[in-house]
Amino acid sequence: MKVRTRFAPSPTGFIHLGNIRSALYPWAFARSTQGDFILRIEDTDLERSSQAAVDVIIEGMKWLGLDHDEGPFFQMQRMDRYKAVLEQLKAAGHVYPCYMSVAELDALRERQMAAKEKPRYDGTWRPEPGKTLPPVPEGVQPVLRFRTPVGGSVVWDDKVKGRIEIGNAELDDLVIARPDGTPTYNFCVVVDDIDMGITHVIRGDDHVNNTPRQIHIFRALGHEPPVYAHLPTVLNEQGEKMSKRNGAKAVTQYRDEGYLPDAMVNYLARLGWSHGDDEIFSRQQFLQWFDLDHLGRSAAQFDEAKLRWVNAQHLKAMDDAALAPLVAQQLERMGLQADDRLPAICGLFKDRCDTTVALAQWARAFYADVVPDAAEQAQHVTDAVRPALQSLVQQLEACAWDKVAIGAAIKSVLAEHGLKMPQLAMPVRVLVMGTAQTPSLDAVLALHDKKVVITRLQNG
Repeated sequence: MKVRTRFAPSPTGFIHLGNIRSALYPWAFARSTQGDFILRIEDTDLERSSQAAVDVIIEGMKWLGLDHDEGPFFQMQRMDRYKAVLEQLKAAGHVYPCYMSVAELDALRERQMAAKEKPRYDGTWRPEPGKTLPPVPEGVQPVLRFRTPVGGSVVWDDKVKGRIEIGNAELDDLVIARPDGTPTYNFCVVVDDIDMGITHVIRGDDHVNNTPRQIHIFRALGHEPPVYAHLPTVLNEQGEKMSKRNGAKAVTQYRDEGYLPDAMVNYLARLGWSHGDDEIFSRQQFLQWFDLDHLGRSAAQFDEAKLRWVNAQHLKAMDDAALAPLVAQQLERMGLQADDRLPAICGLFKDRCDTTVALAQWARAFYADVVPDAAEQAQHVTDAVRPALQSLVQQLEACAWDKVAIGAAIKSVLAEHGLKMPQLAMPVRVLVMGTAQTPSLDAVLALHDKKVVITRLQNG
């Protein structure tokens, strides 16, 4: 049987890392088994859903490379299908109209809570043999409720949590259509999963309570439910559930802050799954290794410092030519235009960086004016060293512009003035790059325009 998984977000706000991890695992499982991954937008909450949120979902998934094989499907475009299936359930006696008003329901709950009982619908309008139903109130549109089986329990083997059993006595009769006839979430999900042939539902464990209800609806429609894997919550750095209210950032913000998609996939994969002690791995390795048997059972905690470290490892390992366009985008945000030197600049500075933004800050000195750090300039560019700087300008003006020739010119000036390398290199770095700490001086200068280097040294 071909694996078919899905990601089914609600477009009620931007998508954050806790949400996207619920897309990563079903995507990875589909890819690792040569299955299909379906994107479905659950947009039935008309008041809170927005096109902007849909756009961010699609943009975030595209950036991370979580490509879908089918969709996006929108639940609001499938209303006719849901209503047809509702008629099927009605005809089979699995649903019934309930005329209990909201005020009556609230009063029932209050009585139950006062009696220290679990608040739940009491089956007033549920037809039973020999039972007389209350008179139908005039002018009231009923909800439709699903007849939960009496007695017994719902059991499933969860791929994360193991065997779960919930007694039917714990479940009341679920509303599956509102008074205006629009179907509710738990019903729509089941119809979608049947129609889309979903074999594995991999989602957050906040859905565990929905699962027994959905299993009942599957079986009422003559289908066996899919395999379930309920993922533990992702916590923020304060140990709270990651959410927009608790300060979670949109996934696309990490792109803007200079994180690499493969590093994000690597980090997110480890928030609830492991392959031995492997911390850093490629996307290809992740897909080779991924299975549902090594999903963690406990909540994972987001750690931005760890994410930056993972990103730094991927940055160092990345091919310079592939890295350069990402850094060029960051330079464009600064209003700067890169050129064909950028891959070599990336190669020289990437070991010092943990994001493409940090790398662009280094590259900036090659494409914009530099203002040396005042304290470093005062410390290193002294009257004692100025004669050596003047000699270096003369040597550089006369030499070929490559690393070897520049290195020879620097050594010549050191010998002429009896200086050690740091005594000359520090002031040169401050004037040319704006800071005293850079990679090898000859390599840095060789990547600069010759006239720019000479002008910056003369102005110092």
